Amino acid sequence: MTQTTDTTQGAGRQQLAAMLHQYGGILISLVLLCVVFTLLNERFMTVANLTNILQQVAVVAIAAFGMTWVILLGEIDLSIGSIIAVAGMAGAQALGLGMGFVPALLFTLAAGALMGLINGVLTARLALPSFIVTVATMGIYRGFVSLPTNGAPAMISDPHWTAIGSNSLLGIPIIIWIVAVLFLFNHILLSRTTFGRRTYLTGGNREAALYSGIKVDRLKITIFTLSGVMAAISGILLSSRLYSAQTNAGMSYELDAIAAAVLGGTSLAGGVGTMVGTLIGALIIGVMNNGMNMLSVPYFYQLIVKGLVILIAVWLDVRAKRRQG
Repeated sequence: MTQTTDTTQGAGRQQLAAMLHQYGGILISLVLLCVVFTLLNERFMTVANLTNILQQVAVVAIAAFGMTWVILLGEIDLSIGSIIAVAGMAGAQALGLGMGFVPALLFTLAAGALMGLINGVLTARLALPSFIVTVATMGIYRGFVSLPTNGAPAMISDPHWTAIGSNSLLGIPIIIWIVAVLFLFNHILLSRTTFGRRTYLTGGNREAALYSGIKVDRLKITIFTLSGVMAAISGILLSSRLYSAQTNAGMSYELDAIAAAVLGGTSLAGGVGTMVGTLIGALIIGVMNNGMNMLSVPYFYQLIVKGLVILIAVWLDVRAKRRQG
């Protein structure tokens, strides 16, 4: 009995050490950012502001979960910001046409899935680079956002829809519960299922995946569709928080999603990454955004900082790959 307990404790310590080794660097970065912003603004480390950060992070984190799947394949999806905007507008229009909350929700998720499916089919079936495909669809989808209202925002008054972004359950905002559920779903799907193992193998070595019988094109289409659904959920949450669908919603969110995934250790070469790391990366992005907003840093400077963060993260990823090589 004692030997079994010691073995279990030893395994637990090994797992903890492995997690600290894997995520220790980005966790330290997150803590340091919080300390710096607290020193610069005493209102940063308050319960109200920390809750606000978590709510702001929700939209980026869910989109980043989808982006992580795509990057794990060695692909990229630059259209998710536009999908977020289209999803919000689709939901607003569905509600405006008299659809109930649930039908409007399903319609919005279907719209996101369709846009992701189009990205996947163009990339897989036509053998087009995902960078080119999603740059093109980024513009196409963004154009579709403005069609129903000629560029004007669409107000949302449905109480169930707006409750997602404003109400709480057991004292915790609903939006945070949604992030937690989707994190667990994506984490388990990636780390504990055959689907996740196939994704890692395909991203790490496409030829080996083909020889092992994995239908790579089908997998790619499925993952782009999943990315579209995650972006659509982000669009629902964003429109719920804003009480409206904005035509410029989701602008630069693709950069935030990429930064969150890469900061969390997802390799742009494919085959390496975790949802845990992506969530921590999203928290870093959220803390940076919130801290710079509280310090009244102009938006264009914030874009510069985000761009530099992505460059540094990619540089560190390249260095790590060279060391492993």
